[in-house]
Formats: sequence, structure tokens, C-alpha cells
Amino acid sequence: MRIATPLFCALCLIAGLTAQAVPAEYLEGTARQKSRAYSPAVITDGGRTVWLAGQLALTDAEGRSLAGNFEGQVREIFRQFDITLKRAGGKLSDMVTMTVFINDPRNGDRFVEMRRDYFPDGHYPGSALITVSNFAVPGVAIEIQGVAVIGDKCSNASPCAPK
Repeated sequence: MRIATPLFCALCLIAGLTAQAVPAEYLEGTARQKSRAYSPAVITDGGRTVWLAGQLALTDAEGRSLAGNFEGQVREIFRQFDITLKRAGGKLSDMVTMTVFINDPRNGDRFVEMRRDYFPDGHYPGSALITVSNFAVPGVAIEIQGVAVIGDKCSNASPCAPK
């Protein structure tokens, strides 16, 4: 039993470290890229790709109106992504890229600040931030679509990028 206990502890430690590994390899960004909370590139090799449809949010989870409420819409969209990715067996940190559409360029900096909260480890998805003149649904201030990779074999600890 003494041999089995250290072996069991070692396996638990390995499993714990593996579960915390960040899927995908996030290339180091410039100071500007870091300040805008996006990565210049995210490298994946394997894993399951999840294509996230464009999400918008006119009501929150309790059914309250979010029409014209930029910050509320951002929070609700990320909540929707989190739910969808959990259904697919992943999590929000599995996102590797996103395309963000806003109708007021003054909201761009606020979106970047908010995105940092959803990726606190600094492993930001690649991103494009596009200003549009309007959305098909009145009251929408932002729409986001994205791609996630679940269970990838690349990571910053085990990079796939050539040196």
C-alpha cells in the first residue's frame, strides 16, 4: 500500500497540472497588442473546433431589456458563449479568435477593458474590432462571433510554433 499511495499522489498531481494547461499556444504580442487585449496569433494543432455563431443580446438572463446598454450586452454575450462552450465540452478560455462588431467607435476602448476580465490569464484570442453603421435589430450595440478549439495539443508550455 505504501507504494500505491505515492503513485496515486503522483498521478493526481499530473492530472491536476494537465487540467490546468492552457489549450493552444498564444504568441507574445507587442505592447500595443497587449494593451488592446488580443494576441497576434494563436496556434493550434488538433483539438475540436467550435465555430461560435454571432451573438447579440437584447435581454439579460432575467429577461430585462439591454437595448442600447453596451456593457450589459457585452456581459450577456460572453455569458452566452460560456454556456455554449460548456455544452460543447469546453470553456471561454478555449476561444482562439473573435470578430467584434460595434456601432459606436467610442465603445471600442470599453470593450477592450471588459475583454480583459474574461481572459484574466492574458491569453487573449486573436481579434478584429469592426465598426458598423447599424445592426439588423434595433437596440443592438455589439455582436461577437468566434472560434474555440477544445483539447488542443499546443500550449505555451508545449509550443507548436517553430523556434
